[in-house]
Amino acid sequence: MKIEIKRTSSNPLIGRREISFEIIEGSTPSRSEVRRELAVQLRSDLETIYVRNLDTKTGTNVTVGLAHVYDDLGRALEVEPEHIVKRNQIKEKESEE
Repeated sequence: MKIEIKRTSSNPLIGRREISFEIIEGSTPSRSEVRRELAVQLRSDLETIYVRNLDTKTGTNVTVGLAHVYDDLGRALEVEPEHIVKRNQIKEKESEE
């Protein structure tokens, strides 16, 4: 997967960068895949990246999205809504007994 960053803006009051990006992929990628790839490209910690939305344009292979990259995890948990934090949690595989 290749993420092309379209726009980056800094929000120093909140302590985050707001990243608009575009992905050309056969199917809509998962949030966890996007977070991992953004962490590598931006050289940032995975826990401080929150993917706000992913939208695949109808009839195309183009997915556009918005992510927030925070300076520290504590501030991220204060600012981001609870449902966004839950969506971006790494899902642990359930252990089978």
